[in-house]
Amino acid sequence: MHVGYGPIFQNTEGVLSDHEVYQRELALCDLAEPLGFESIWEPEHHFTDYEMTPDVLQFLTYMAGRTKKVKLGSAVVVLPWHDPVRVAEQVLLLDHLSGGRAILGIGRGLGADEFGGFRVDMNDTREIFVESAEAIVSALETGFIEYNGKHIKQPRRQLRPGPFKTFKGRTLGAGLSPETMPILARLGTGSMIFPIKSWEEVRDTLVKYRSAWQEVRPGTTPPKSMLVSHCVIHKDLGKAKDMAHKYMGGYLRTVIKHYDMGGSKFANTKGYEFYAKNAASFRDDVEQKVEEYVSLMPWGTPELFIEKLHKIDDMVDIGALVTHFAFAGMPYELAEESMRLFVKEVLPYLKAWDKGPFAEADETQIPAVAAAQLPWGRRRGADVAAGFEFPKDRASRRRPVAHNRRRGCTPVQRV
Repeated sequence: MHVGYGPIFQNTEGVLSDHEVYQRELALCDLAEPLGFESIWEPEHHFTDYEMTPDVLQFLTYMAGRTKKVKLGSAVVVLPWHDPVRVAEQVLLLDHLSGGRAILGIGRGLGADEFGGFRVDMNDTREIFVESAEAIVSALETGFIEYNGKHIKQPRRQLRPGPFKTFKGRTLGAGLSPETMPILARLGTGSMIFPIKSWEEVRDTLVKYRSAWQEVRPGTTPPKSMLVSHCVIHKDLGKAKDMAHKYMGGYLRTVIKHYDMGGSKFANTKGYEFYAKNAASFRDDVEQKVEEYVSLMPWGTPELFIEKLHKIDDMVDIGALVTHFAFAGMPYELAEESMRLFVKEVLPYLKAWDKGPFAEADETQIPAVAAAQLPWGRRRGADVAAGFEFPKDRASRRRPVAHNRRRGCTPVQRV
């Protein structure tokens, strides 16, 4: 199983300055690769102490320079807050600077205050997300971005540096609502799942995702989901339980506050019906929601953590795990202790657990724009993979058909 580390840079307790929080979190990030984590992930949030992560792609570029092998994932880039041209350019640049280690995670967003800060009407976010995602997913394969939608009006432009590896298999989408998963399937992205509702409900949502995937790509297998979860591990079960309730429960309270989960903002907002439906439970019985949230998480002794993760996997068949260790005011010394115990007694087991490849680019899928930029000797195989035919006459054999239009040859596929 692929296992990643996800810092979230919370400062909800206000004990440390923002700068101190960043220094302590970055120290944990520097441990991720040498300790054996296979990826580093960061979310995107703005304007509050909930998660001080306003530029996920800038952070990942910073980590690219501090690491050699770990993959670098966004969890997520909230597309309605961005110009899709800039997202595509930044992702491609990150991929070049990191040697092809980028994983693009995309999402629609949920925070009303954040949308207000970016002057985006939440009623339009699903449409904006779909249009932006379609434009970006296409651009990362072709090297060109263009779109003519209701919200996104983008004239055709080439992106440089262009893609040199496909992002097929390296793009994921976040979504808790039943309506979002079919959208991700149509886009061809993998899925991120979060323990904010029962695993039975998550399973049912994933059934819709897999069904929609088969409608668009019959006969193919959709990628397994990535579980994003908090992690509390201690050799003493009693201490682990206390920590789980204090810090995991504390984290959910920050979620409820940040998103106003029990408020009325979702009630009359198009596209957020799932959250409007659940608002009453967050408003009227917070402690019950906290207990449910903690029960959904894998935590405990190393043995119990593995046992709980197996139960989750039996329900939803996960392909990767991304863990948070520092959250809700947990002292960083305690977070590092939990992280190191996880690495020592859980990580080897998870790495030996065969769940298939995760976020691996298909090396046979070379973007056509990248094939056109290869030296002639290497380009022949790349152009064949991209769908070009080669002339059989000796005079034309040196170049692929795409570069011999004046000789009367026609490419099978237009770049």
